Amino acid sequence: MTEKRKIEIYDTTLRDGTQARYINVSVADKILLTRKLDEFGIHYIEGGMPGSNPKDEQYFKDVQKLKLNNSKVVAFGSTARDVNDIENDLNLNKILESKVTVACIFGKTWRFHSKESLGITDETNQELIYKSVKFLKDKGLEVFFDAEHFFDGYKDDPEFAINMLKAAHDGGASRLVLCDTNGGALPDEITLIVKDVIEKTGANIAIHAHNDGDLAIANTLAAIEVGAMQVQGTINGLGERCGNANICSVIPNLVLKKDMNLGEINNNIENLSKLSLFFDEITNQIPNHRAPWVGSSAFAHKGGIHVSSVLKDPRMYEHIRPEEVGNERTVVVSDLAGKSNITYMAKKLGIDLPDNREFSGDFVQKIKTLEHEGLQFDGAEASFKLMLLGELDKYTPFFEIPYAKINDMFDENVDRYSEAVMKIKVGDEIEHTAADGNGPVNALDAALRKALSRFYPKLSEVHLLDYKVRVLDGHDGTMSKVRVLIESSDGDEIWSTVGVSPDIIKASLTAISDSLNYKIYKDTLKS
Repeated sequence: MTEKRKIEIYDTTLRDGTQARYINVSVADKILLTRKLDEFGIHYIEGGMPGSNPKDEQYFKDVQKLKLNNSKVVAFGSTARDVNDIENDLNLNKILESKVTVACIFGKTWRFHSKESLGITDETNQELIYKSVKFLKDKGLEVFFDAEHFFDGYKDDPEFAINMLKAAHDGGASRLVLCDTNGGALPDEITLIVKDVIEKTGANIAIHAHNDGDLAIANTLAAIEVGAMQVQGTINGLGERCGNANICSVIPNLVLKKDMNLGEINNNIENLSKLSLFFDEITNQIPNHRAPWVGSSAFAHKGGIHVSSVLKDPRMYEHIRPEEVGNERTVVVSDLAGKSNITYMAKKLGIDLPDNREFSGDFVQKIKTLEHEGLQFDGAEASFKLMLLGELDKYTPFFEIPYAKINDMFDENVDRYSEAVMKIKVGDEIEHTAADGNGPVNALDAALRKALSRFYPKLSEVHLLDYKVRVLDGHDGTMSKVRVLIESSDGDEIWSTVGVSPDIIKASLTAISDSLNYKIYKDTLKS
């Protein structure tokens, strides 16, 4: 049996990734993310640049306290400034002070940079690289050389670029990292250049691709295909400008498509979607639902013909089983839905449909009509479930709202607050109550819960997770319909409901009512 080819994964989210616009993380965040990367099996974690800022200095102190099982923490830095004073270079000594066992230092491999930015000769640049690598190597560190702007440098002057790599290799660098720093290379260029580098240096090659041409993943895979043995990238593709190679896409391509050995990552790949989501939460980013492999829409099916085929065999419209990366299949109920969508959703929700094609057809048509009016059941499964159960005569709302009134007032400090007055009917009983709130929707929610508490005390367990409002068509100005999506939880389950109306208060009340009805329905099944 042929042994699987081994590939290393080097994560630079904590350094290169945090240079992305709108990304800010604390030292505590970086430590938490380090734990997660280690648990997943990442081989190398680039923690930052010691000496560049207080946050990174503190990180390297705190990370020493962690017991990592799979990962080595890497300190990033540059070659020395003065070729004649390597021993006293502040940057190199800060790397030593960080107490890491692995360092990655960048140097100039594009003559344009060496000459114009540093203002030094080719020979001096070569000597700087050699001596800087050797200095850290002689101090007992494993050293990776980060060949900055390598592909641009190679295309400008191949001999110069290769000579800089050889200097690092001669100095003791165990990995030569070829960087497409400007992100402008094409896969065919990557293929030819990486092959040439391997032939001329005989070194272990890593690929570090940026995504300015939307080719970082393709360029990374191209480099691996011709002999690179290490991938550098970030979770969710974070990074400067357009980002870095997204290792949430690179990893499954290597493991599931190329059958390569990524060590412990192979055993943990079913946790990939959770890892992606965790990083979004820590970095306060909205998850990209269209992200390949790990996005919530990666295995979502909306068209009726697609869904019909997926029900017969998912391979017809899915390139892998979503469970392999910890994702799940989703069928969207919408104006494009067919009978297969309804059948799939009913099965997922645990509802038995009658063997009646006319019922399914009528219900599909009802869904399409409601979607045309602005309702959206994609992401509002609780509302869909209640409506389907109602069509099957298995559910009726547990309460009615004969009367509701909102008063907006201002106190002596001219601070606005709202009061909701409401009547609700449960069976033959009427409850009349009022409640204040921070705005009209909050007041309505408070009054409704207050009125229902005598009948359904477990509604106190329900709390709001998210509230979204979208104007459906702005052409009607302030008369436009709005769609309100509400996400709720009782600590045991999370569910979403929807309401649509030209009146945002009415749309909100519909979504809130569905949410509370769903909770009551859930509890009746348990009793």
